[in-house]
Amino acid sequence: MTDTHVADKVYMEPLNLEFVSRIIRKERPDALLPTLGGQTGLNLAVKLAKKGVLEECEVEILGTDFNKIEEAEDRNLFKQLCQRINEPVLESHIANTTHEAKEKANLIGYPIIIRPAFTLGGTGGGFAYNDDELYVISRNALKLSPVSQVLVEKSIKGFKEIEYEVIRDANDTTITICNMENIDPVGVHTGDSMVVCPSQTLTNKEYQMLRDSAHRIVRELDIKGGCNVQFALDPLSFDYYVIEVNPRVSRSSALASKASGYPIARVSSKIAVGYHLHEIEIANTKASFEPALDYIVTKIARFPFDKFTDATNHLSTQMKATGEVMSVGRTFEESFLKAIRSLETGVDHIEKEIYRHTSRIELLSLVSETTDDRIYQIAELLRRGVNSEKINMITSIDLFFIRKIKN
Repeated sequence: MTDTHVADKVYMEPLNLEFVSRIIRKERPDALLPTLGGQTGLNLAVKLAKKGVLEECEVEILGTDFNKIEEAEDRNLFKQLCQRINEPVLESHIANTTHEAKEKANLIGYPIIIRPAFTLGGTGGGFAYNDDELYVISRNALKLSPVSQVLVEKSIKGFKEIEYEVIRDANDTTITICNMENIDPVGVHTGDSMVVCPSQTLTNKEYQMLRDSAHRIVRELDIKGGCNVQFALDPLSFDYYVIEVNPRVSRSSALASKASGYPIARVSSKIAVGYHLHEIEIANTKASFEPALDYIVTKIARFPFDKFTDATNHLSTQMKATGEVMSVGRTFEESFLKAIRSLETGVDHIEKEIYRHTSRIELLSLVSETTDDRIYQIAELLRRGVNSEKINMITSIDLFFIRKIKN
C-alpha cells in the first residue's frame, strides 16, 4: 500500500478518522475498497460511512456492502444471522458493562470466553473461570472495544479449530480456496496457533459438512470477494459451532494464497470492480476452479519473547505473534521441520537444550499450559517414552499430530 511505484501518493499519517477524512477531502477518490486494509481499514471505512464523509465526498464503496460487513462484525447481528439459516452458534450474550457481563456469565455457567467487538487480533479477550477473573478481563475488554461492547460466550476449549477460505462473486459463484486446521485446539488465537493446510484429521463427511456451512454463511452475507470462516469442531462427534467470520482479506487469506497459489487479493479486487470469477484468469485457468493441493503447508508463528523478556509467553485468545513462517513439504514431517528451522531461533530440530535437563514431572506440568515452547516440551516427552495418548489427554492436540511429531 505504501509502494511509491504503485500508489500515486503516499501519506504517513495516523490511521484515525480525523486524518483519513482530511486525505479523502483533499484527494477526492472515486471509490474505496475497505476489505483490503485488514481490520483497521474495515473499522475506519465503517466510521467514515457513519460520519457521512463518504457521502459528502461522493466516494463509492466497492465489494461487500457495509450493512453486510456490520452483520458479520457485530457479534449480536452475526448470531441472529446464523440462527436464521440454522447454523449452530454458541450460547452467548452481549454486555456493555462489567456488571452485565457478570450476570450473563452466571446465566451461561463457567468457564466462559470474553470477546470484545471490533478489536484486532482478539485484543482484550480471554477465558474466565470465576467472577474475579471475569471482572478483570471484561473491564479491560470494554475499554478496548471501540463500541464498548463484549460478547460473553460459552467456552469450548479443546475443540478442533478449522478455517475455510472462501471467495464469492456477485453472480453467487462460491468456491473454497482451501481449508486450514489449527494444530492447537480452540483456546489459542489462530494467529498464534500452528496451522496446517489442507486439514489432516477431518473425515470426508466432516470436511464437506463444514464446507457447505461456510458457503451458506458467505451467501447469506452476500460477500463479494474473499472471506474467512472459522469453526470449532467437537473431536468426539459431528457437532460443530461457527466461531466467527472475517468478511475481508485477512492474515489467513495471505496464508491460503501462498499455500494454494491462488491470488486472493487480486481476485477480490477484480470482483470488487465488477468482474465475475469465470471472467478472471489465473495462469490460463479460470478463477472459478477450486485449487487442489497435493502437498502440505505448515504455518508456525514467530513470537517476540526473546526481545520482550518480561512478557508472559502464555498463549490465549489475544494474539501475541509478530510474524510467521510458512513451509511446504510432501509430508507433514518435512513441512513441519522446515518451518521449525525457518523460525531462525537457533533451533535445527524439535529440540531445545533447556528441556533436556528438565524432569519428566516438570515437563508434564509444563505441557498442560499453552505456551510458544509447548511443541519442544511435547517432543522431549516423546523422547522420554511418554505415550502419545497421555500427551493427547493433557493437551487436546489430535493424536495424528502427536504421532507425526514422534516420527
